[in-house]
Amino acid sequence: MNLLDLQTTLREAVKAAAQDFFGVALDQIAAEVPPRTQLGDLAFPVAFELAKRIKQATGEKRAPRAIAEQLAKALEATEGVARVEVAGAGYLNVFFDRTRFLSSFSPGGDVSEASSLPDTRPKRMVEHTSLNPNKAAHIGHVRNAVLGDTFVRILRAAGERVEVQNYIDNTGVQVADVVVGFIHLERLTLEDIKALDKSLPPDRPFDYYCWDLYTRVGLFYRNDDASGEPDAERLKLRADTLHQIEEGDNPTAELADYVATRNVECILDTMERLGIRYDVLPRESEILRLKFWDHAFERMKQTGVIHLEAEGRNKGCWVMPFESHTGTDEHEADKIIVRSNGTVTYTGKDIAYQLWKLGQLGLDFYYKPFRSYADNHLTWMTTSEPQAVETCEPGENVLPHFGEGSTVYNVIDSRQSYTQDIVRRGVAAVAPEVGEEASVHLGYEMVALSITACDELGIKLRDEDRARPFVEMSGRKGYGVKADDLITRLEGDALHEVETRHPDLSTEEKRETAHTIAVGALRYFLLKFTRNSVIAFDFKEALSFEGETGPYCQYSAVRANSIFRKLDATALAESIEKIRQAGSNEASVRDEMTRVFDGESGDEIWSLVTLAARFDEAIAQAVAAAEPSVVARYTFNLARAFNLFYHRHRIIAEEDATKRAVLVAVADIARRQLTLSLATLGIGVPERM
Repeated sequence: MNLLDLQTTLREAVKAAAQDFFGVALDQIAAEVPPRTQLGDLAFPVAFELAKRIKQATGEKRAPRAIAEQLAKALEATEGVARVEVAGAGYLNVFFDRTRFLSSFSPGGDVSEASSLPDTRPKRMVEHTSLNPNKAAHIGHVRNAVLGDTFVRILRAAGERVEVQNYIDNTGVQVADVVVGFIHLERLTLEDIKALDKSLPPDRPFDYYCWDLYTRVGLFYRNDDASGEPDAERLKLRADTLHQIEEGDNPTAELADYVATRNVECILDTMERLGIRYDVLPRESEILRLKFWDHAFERMKQTGVIHLEAEGRNKGCWVMPFESHTGTDEHEADKIIVRSNGTVTYTGKDIAYQLWKLGQLGLDFYYKPFRSYADNHLTWMTTSEPQAVETCEPGENVLPHFGEGSTVYNVIDSRQSYTQDIVRRGVAAVAPEVGEEASVHLGYEMVALSITACDELGIKLRDEDRARPFVEMSGRKGYGVKADDLITRLEGDALHEVETRHPDLSTEEKRETAHTIAVGALRYFLLKFTRNSVIAFDFKEALSFEGETGPYCQYSAVRANSIFRKLDATALAESIEKIRQAGSNEASVRDEMTRVFDGESGDEIWSLVTLAARFDEAIAQAVAAAEPSVVARYTFNLARAFNLFYHRHRIIAEEDATKRAVLVAVADIARRQLTLSLATLGIGVPERM
């Protein structure tokens, strides 16, 4: 018995009764969850709305309570409802059939699994991570990736068909800067760089080397004198290098391709540590070489979305006029898409890319396999060259087809809100059939560090920084935290805790457990805050086994699993049989189970059942709000409720066979839903903690 389905059935019953009894057609039926189970499982304040509608239509004044009493009779006939009470001035409080509801979640069954849907479902596309492939990922990139990956899992839990993209800007300024560093600071050729790459130690891989080099290049661009002003001649090296990379088919472009590709490989290694993968890696080089922008540019001109400015400060530029953005240079009335020198802005290229995502460009990439995982997941990368077509069976093409999404979610930090708005509106103007709603910006705020975290990472702070509540990361100041360093540090701290608690485990088991705890700690910490919250990361807070943390939720699931490792096979079989008999309406067993729910702790036991059953509801809310923190908060509340249940009841030692059956069934529901909810957050459950 699915809770969302039951709620839908009840809403439809209310609509039908309102039409039959009062001749009123209701479009929306509001429902509330009462604050205490003693007040019911679902409440409808619909009688108040009906009283107003009846008076407007007929002039007759009807008491909401009298209306509610009529509706109650119709709702009581709904399968799965035990009774309906009218409370206060006219609230309809619905009480579910507890025994029937519990039996539908019998131990060993599947809970809240999405149904199998055909591939004709509309495709939701999520682009996340998308960091410049010029150096190692940092903690800010991790928030982006964790938010995106978790939202993908949430969409899939809701039964959606999802494609995951990680956009690779392999021809941008950041890559050009690292190439300048290799060529002009270190005087290395491509062969030299390949040899260097092979010689690097495992704890200082290629992306780490590029991290340091990128910092040096930033200093190189400034004059060596006290002024520190940009050096025009050195900056020209950047412009020349960027031009060669964009042009392609030259030694500099070949070197840049190696640098970017190796950084992508390193970044994917980092994300794999967090359980994050992608379906396709679209590259900017193909957007340029396959003429995506040229095609989009012509469409924008043909549809009148952009125009060539003939005078003023934007003379010679192709601009997109939007009246809502005025008054500042940042939010100017005319958004520049093509500069007067003919170069395309990021916004212009983003519009072309977004049109492709939504199947509105009329062009496509070629694709080649980039990474294959042990579980057969394959990540593809775009290419400008046609690939040989292989077949598994006659006529079966193994080359994939990407794009053509119905909705695109772009996970990009909130500082890009203006640009994302321009892209959304520009795409809708070019392709009005998809509308603005097809482009969704999942914005988020920055990740900072607590003062304690800075100290633990060995970051030397200035006095003015120590006076602040948190420290913003800054490459210029050296306040940067590589993602791999962060994960490794968390694993080390978790390993110390595991070794203290379980010295009997093998070295490999200890490391696996520590890794699972560390990933759970990091992912939950980044997810428990709403997207518009600034996060100050703190090691101690994230790894705590108490409070709203990943390890606390994991520990609750481990504790629940331990019950079933200890439970006698005969006792488990007897409990399952009791629940089965109750579900088949065997009167004596139903009466015994009703006695348990009507007992002193019945409401408290039942509240855990209903909370566990609200997983689908949490998923639906998270999808509607595009807010993964909804599921994180639900997971914590379920973990906390189970721990309370665990402490209050002697589950295995309970002597009353019927009550033991109920407790076992409820514990099984809670552990499976908690494990499912954690998995949706990308968090595993170790065997022991």
